[in-house]
Parts: sequence; structure tokens; C-alpha cells
Amino acid sequence: MSSNGGESASPVSQPPKSGVRTVLQYTGIPPSWLNKRPRLPSRNWLIFLSVTSTVASYYVYDRLQCKKIRQEYVDKVKDLATEPMGSMELPRLVTVYGAKWPGDQDYDRNMRYFRKYVKPVLVAAAVDYDMVKGRRHGDIARFVAEKIRKERRIMAGLDPASLTPMALPGSSFEEKRQRELDSGIVIVGRNTLKEYMAGLKRGWTDGLDFVDREEQLAKVLESDGKFDEPEPEPSAEAEVGDDEPIPTPSRIPSSKPFSILSSQALRAPPPPKPVDAVPENLNAPPAEIPPQPPMLLVSFTNYIGFTQIPLMIWDFFNERYKVQEGAEAAYRLITGNTRPFTAPSAEALALTGTAPGPDQPQKPLLSELTPTDLDFDRKGESYYNKSAVRDFLSDIESARKEYYTSLAKKLETARALARGTREPTKEETENPPPTEVELRAERMKKELRWTSDEEGWNIVRPDKDVQWDERFRNKLRVYVDPSPEQHNGSESTTS
Repeated sequence: MSSNGGESASPVSQPPKSGVRTVLQYTGIPPSWLNKRPRLPSRNWLIFLSVTSTVASYYVYDRLQCKKIRQEYVDKVKDLATEPMGSMELPRLVTVYGAKWPGDQDYDRNMRYFRKYVKPVLVAAAVDYDMVKGRRHGDIARFVAEKIRKERRIMAGLDPASLTPMALPGSSFEEKRQRELDSGIVIVGRNTLKEYMAGLKRGWTDGLDFVDREEQLAKVLESDGKFDEPEPEPSAEAEVGDDEPIPTPSRIPSSKPFSILSSQALRAPPPPKPVDAVPENLNAPPAEIPPQPPMLLVSFTNYIGFTQIPLMIWDFFNERYKVQEGAEAAYRLITGNTRPFTAPSAEALALTGTAPGPDQPQKPLLSELTPTDLDFDRKGESYYNKSAVRDFLSDIESARKEYYTSLAKKLETARALARGTREPTKEETENPPPTEVELRAERMKKELRWTSDEEGWNIVRPDKDVQWDERFRNKLRVYVDPSPEQHNGSESTTS
């Protein structure tokens, strides 16, 4: 009998299954998954995994270093927070100034930098802080100038030192002044330094009289004729006899009835002259100023624009450098070591202050003479948005021109409806147009904002140096790094 070789052959023996596979095959998992052998991913998957793992590892490493650096400086100063204080003592209060970055609508960028990188170390040392934010250009300068003017009036005896009914610890003018000198101030960015120094100079130079900016601006705007009514033109079709003279517009004011809506009635009466005017000897700028609070200069750069996106990406993956700079700045403030504020000599300032003649070479910039504290963070100005710097004043002029073009029509409508020369339309009935009083108030608000922006821009613009006064010499101080003995002492206490 013949037999089939394939049928008589013994079946192929399969390798015995492991215990895990035997269990998993009854769970519903396909057998092909259990018998699948691992293999290397494709080339594209390898590229993707290598890139993502590298980026994620770099990000995790950077954030771990940030925590390590911050904790290192917190451990150095945390013992200061546990020191006992007297019942009548107050903690150290630092004033932080932050001006608006040119070209950025978000005015709070520098304060976010302070809160993220400098504040944690100050809080660990139980140092309190008060933030002064500049929402528009020039706000810091006006704040500092007004603060100094009030202090000068108190020192001159023109205003009372305290308005509290009972004496509280630290409420007197001398105690507040001494606390401010002991605490110091923080200046974030070069634009903030420009505004602070401008306000410091203005505060110790201007008079002590109260100045109402709206009243001053109203006097300037009063004579520009934007709200004056045009004189009626004589009709050309009027019949004139042979013996009658040709009528000409009279220069005598017309005897039209008084109206409360007229421009003369809307103008405020002239303010009365102050009875208690400041004497000339007190109103003059002092020849010498008292010592000022020491300054902590914190570098800050804000990247704006499409061309600075690579720098933003670099900053995102290198936060540890900002943490290091902020912690070191806070440590300088806490240790309290200071040095005099350095500025060019009077001869160098006079050299740069004079304008060159037509046949003379260009005068050197202040930073080209000797690097001083007036050149602090000058590199940050190179990152300003070029279009914002170039078009800042022209944008204000364009907005002003556009507003006054539309103002004439609005004013004509308001006067016509107020005098009843025409009936309001259906749209004007549903949405009443602004009255002349409202238009004057709107104009004052816009002009106040425009003039303030122009004044502030002339302070922070990159081609302007930091303002300086010779009375500031040896009166300003800057926080510096602690001495090696203090640094070693803090390390020994933490260990």
C-alpha cells in the first residue's frame, strides 16, 4: 500500500508558550499581538522621538536648575525672616518702579519680571515691597516729581507732616523718610531709570506751588480757536441802492441774546490768585539735596516683534539665567552693600551738552566717554520695536488730526440741535449725539493723554540720555554684590 508522504509526516512542534502568554490568550488579545516580535522604529519615527526627547529633556533640565538656583538663594536669606522684631518696629519696605516698555501695549511686563525672578528671594527674607506701575510713558516721572514736591513742602513748613489724629509707630515724616532710606528702591529696566531720574530732577528743580495739569492745558487750548464759531458771511444777493454804502462786517460785537450754550458761557471763570503764595526763597531750587534711597538696578529686556521670535524661544529654554540674575539682584538688596552712583564728570557733561556747529565734528555720546551708571542696560534699547520708535510721534499727530477733522462736524450738529435750528433725525433721537459740553470734556481728555505721551516719550526715547544734575553727585547710591566675608558667612549659616 502506498501512503502520502505529507500525511505520514509528523506535525511541526511549536515552542512551548510561557505562562504569561497562556494567560493573555484567554483575555481576548489577538494571538498575532502576542507573537509579534519587537523591532526598531522607522527612520521618521527615530527622528521624531530623538527631537522631542531632546527638547523635553532640555526643558526639564532648565526648570530643575531654576528651582535649584532659587532654593539656593532662599536658603541664604531665610534666617533673616526668623529674627525677632520689636512691637514698635516695621519690616523693611522696598519701593519697586516699573515703566511701560516702548512699543508694548502691556505695561505690566517689567513688574511680572520682578514678581517672577526677584520677589521670591525678597519674600523669603521677609522684605515687603510696594509696586509703582507706569501705565503710560512719563507716569513714573510725574509720580516721583510730585512725591518730592510734597516732601519739600513738608520740610519747608508749608504743609503739615502728618494728618493722623494720633501718633502711630512709623507715621511721622522723619520715620517714614528714614525707613525709605534704609529700605531702598528697585528700578526695573533702563526706561524706568530714565523716568525716575527725570522725575528726581524735576522734583528738586520746579517750584512748590500746586500745579493743575488740566488747568494749564485748558489755558493753552483756549486760544486755539477749535470751538470758535465762524463769523457769518454777508449775503452777495442783497440789494444795495445807489446812494447806500456797501455793507461791511462790523467789528463791534453783536448784540445777540445771552445763551448758556455759548462758548463764552462754557468757559470756566479765571481761578482766584492764591492768598498763601510760596515765598521766593522757599520756591527756589535748593542748592543741595538730602541723601536719596539707594537704588537696585535690575536689567530687563522685553522682546517684541516677529524678528525677535528666536530670542523668545531661547529665553523659554534658558529661564535659569533670568532666575540667577533676579536672585543675585535680590541678594544684593538684602545684604545692603552700596557704592556711590557713578556719573561722568562735569567737564564731560558740558562737552556732550553743547550742540556742535555746522563746521564742527559731531559731539561724542555720553556712553562713549566713560561707562557709568547712566549707561545702565543701554543694550536693552537696541531691542525696541523699530517701527514703534519711528512712528510714535507721527501716530499721535495722525490721531490728533483725524479727531479735529471729525470734531467740526460733531460740533456743528451739537450746536444746531441745542439752538433748535433743525430737528433731530431718527438716528439722533435713538442715539443722541454728544453735546458741546461733552465734546469739550472729550477734547480735554484726549489732549491730556496726547501731551502726556509726548512728554513721556521725550524722556524714554532711545536717543536721549539719562538726565543728570550735579546736585545728585554723592547723594545717590547703588546696591552692589556682597563682600566675600558676607558671602562666606551666609553659606556657613545655611550649611
